[in-house]
Amino acid sequence: MNNINRINDITRPVSVRLEDWGEVERRLTHEELSAQSGRCMECGTPFCHGIGCPLGNVIPEINAAVKKDQWQLAWKILSSTSCFPEFTSRVCPAPCENACTRNIDCESVMIRQLEKAVVETAFERGYAEIAKRAESTGKKVAVIGSGPAGLAMAQLLNSLGHSATVFEKNDKAGGLMRYGIPDFKMDKDIIDRRLELMKLSGVKFRCGTEIGKDVSAAYLRRTFDAVVVAVGTTLARDLNVPGRTFKNIHFALDYLSSQNRAVSGECKNTGISAEGKDVVIIGGGDTGSDCVGTALRQKAKSVVQMDIMPEPPEKRSYSTPWPDWPYQLKTSSSHNEGGTRLWSSMIKSFTGVNGAVSGVETTSLEWEISAEGKPLRFRETEGSAKTVKADLVLLAMGFAGVSPTGPAEELELEITGRGVLPGAPERGIFACGDARTGQSLVVKAIADSRLIASKVHDYLIRGA
Repeated sequence: MNNINRINDITRPVSVRLEDWGEVERRLTHEELSAQSGRCMECGTPFCHGIGCPLGNVIPEINAAVKKDQWQLAWKILSSTSCFPEFTSRVCPAPCENACTRNIDCESVMIRQLEKAVVETAFERGYAEIAKRAESTGKKVAVIGSGPAGLAMAQLLNSLGHSATVFEKNDKAGGLMRYGIPDFKMDKDIIDRRLELMKLSGVKFRCGTEIGKDVSAAYLRRTFDAVVVAVGTTLARDLNVPGRTFKNIHFALDYLSSQNRAVSGECKNTGISAEGKDVVIIGGGDTGSDCVGTALRQKAKSVVQMDIMPEPPEKRSYSTPWPDWPYQLKTSSSHNEGGTRLWSSMIKSFTGVNGAVSGVETTSLEWEISAEGKPLRFRETEGSAKTVKADLVLLAMGFAGVSPTGPAEELELEITGRGVLPGAPERGIFACGDARTGQSLVVKAIADSRLIASKVHDYLIRGA
């Protein structure tokens, strides 16, 4: 068995990266990556690309090509299954690594980093080319939304010979990858270079165009043979407790997008700033973590991230055996930069001074844990009430579903009790990505687009 250890030091120094908005991860050398890919070569049964990867990336073969310094072959294999590996290699939580066979008794292969290296080498050496397109079918499709699901749908349909036009209400395409994910996780030039390739392949973009406001459903039905809704789940979960109406309590996405627009130059100033403030972030997921890193770069006075759930174990819980996604403590690069994490914290109310938030009143929880280590039920801990000082509160508790206004309303689409769109295929209207499945991962949104693109293609070929 290869005895080379996994490289865990993959980020730039904290003191350096907190002074800019550049990507936190450092570039590994080809020599380092070749050695790391060798850790994959003695796997008997690769669960990584079956159970682990929603796209079915052929990971062992990619790593074998890297090991042999065959970067063009590695890119060919990777791009045969993945539309946008430059996105997933930056923001995917890498379920493939959790399903890695080496993860049973030691550290997994650094699959995501190897994928990222293949992508960057491909773009640098000119391997990333304009997507090939089948003979034109004469059919036209409108794709509403330019996040990973919408972009994947447009690229896939375009490759099948259909004319795809992407409608985006914001000034630039990219969806939450551009306006939600911080630049320190993904530089927006990464999106722009992919968009350029898509435009050269024939995909059209109409940004700054909102359905129901700038373009009507009647226009879409009159102009296009099919419509695909890929608007994601934009309804943020709210926290309806006393004091919610105080000023300086914002949804996380509004906060993150304001900073992204400032970095890109879309706005001159950051609309919501944490500079010099005591910041409380409510929600323990990736979005909350992104808020931590953003607040620290804005020079917040203090940063506290609260989660109602108990602190997960440092090692994989028995409740999620390999190769399942583990119930386990996740520490992001932002968490390593500073701030405090408070677990088992229930928000009771907000306090305020002169109409603005001044604190978050919380109480601690005692969780009942199952024999397998899974949280079951909780009760409030008597006498644990306290107030955490806060000049700025960010709500990062996920998303409840698709907005009932906009495309859903304009196209007269039903929203299910889960807050998602099944679409109306009989009318030539389809949904894909988070809008169809609910909030999930970028890689799963792309995988769902691939599934639905085949259905749209069949609909068009049958004679829309």
